Amino acid sequence: MNTNARTVWRWTGYVAVAIVFAIVCAFLSNWQFSRNAERSAQLALVAANYDAEPGSLADLLPSDDELPVDSEWHPVALTGTYLADETILVRNRPRGGTSAFEVLVPFRTDDGRVLLIDRGWIPPGEDSEPSAVPAVPDGTVTVIARLRPSESLPASGRTDAPDGQVPTIYLPLVAEKVDSDLITGAYGLMVSEDPAPPTAPNALDDPSEDPGPYLSYAIQWILFAAMGFGFIGYVIRTEIRARREDAEDDPDAGYDRDKDSAPPPSAPRSGRKRDRDMDEEDAILDSLSR
Repeated sequence: MNTNARTVWRWTGYVAVAIVFAIVCAFLSNWQFSRNAERSAQLALVAANYDAEPGSLADLLPSDDELPVDSEWHPVALTGTYLADETILVRNRPRGGTSAFEVLVPFRTDDGRVLLIDRGWIPPGEDSEPSAVPAVPDGTVTVIARLRPSESLPASGRTDAPDGQVPTIYLPLVAEKVDSDLITGAYGLMVSEDPAPPTAPNALDDPSEDPGPYLSYAIQWILFAAMGFGFIGYVIRTEIRARREDAEDDPDAGYDRDKDSAPPPSAPRSGRKRDRDMDEEDAILDSLSR
């Protein structure tokens, strides 16, 4: 294989690498576009439901096992009683700059359904356990809460926790720790209680309105793909320029000893080469004349 053929194969390899890199970038860019679309849908749902008028539990959560997507974050009005003896704490929640606890209390409505209410968070005490848990209002209470779907199990898969605590608001797990027939399709983030108790847990933060970096990441991956082709083009152009300069300095540079029986006839040196030789001769003559 002569020099030109080897060069073509090498350049073909460069282009193949650029194509593979571009395909990977396109996949990653599409993934980021998908995540951006999901985040945009979440923000639109929050904007539509968060401050809506409270609805009834029967309308917003017709099934105990599944929360309709269009009911997420929607306020619901409940009347009934707290099951204070079945209070559960969620541990290791990042609230207020600490590993806080969130207070979960089952709430039995007038129609007999039991919805878990997240009343807010409390800080840890001196021994990393909460020093006190605010009591729920006694008797019949009217609660406004925003509906949220069950969380997932911890990524580690561990579900063990001290008595009366859970590692996450995974409703099937919470249901195993209470005696009531708990709804497992959704729980409520408390907005208000009437009558209001003397003390209550700290209110939970509003959901973030940050759209996230997904769109910028998607555009960056597209730019990376274009830069890959630009870099390969630069490498090939640099190599072509170097080969031309070598050919001008050495007329036998393209001679392949494995294929050609004799070197090509010598060609006249280029003007640049002659100029270089003339400069060297002038320098020698100048040094002798001194």
